[in-house]
Amino acid sequence: MLARDRQQLRRQQLLAARAAGMRAAPTASEAALWHALRARQLGVEVRRQVVLGDFIADFVVPAAWLVIEVDGCVHRGRGAADARRDRKLAKLGYRVLRLEAGLVERALPMALERLREALNP
Repeated sequence: MLARDRQQLRRQQLLAARAAGMRAAPTASEAALWHALRARQLGVEVRRQVVLGDFIADFVVPAAWLVIEVDGCVHRGRGAADARRDRKLAKLGYRVLRLEAGLVERALPMALERLREALNP
């Protein structure tokens, strides 16, 4: 195995371990959204903390090739980095829906409606 291949394998293992840790300790907004999504309120399979390439997506709707990101206060000022990430995910075939954590926490039905709209473009 080439050193580059070993390095990539190690990175994927680290991402998988980090994703597992994130599933075990979600943010309040991620937990609220997951509670609604796992109840299949949208009628589609949704997975959480999924490794896609070099990223961990908050939620993925595999059948719709849709990534759902819940952006909290740590995302303020990260617009350029988020845009680069979204472009890389688009190259993998995914659309990205960004929901503000405050919207999910204060107005979950509205957040779910935005998600429904994204599922039916």
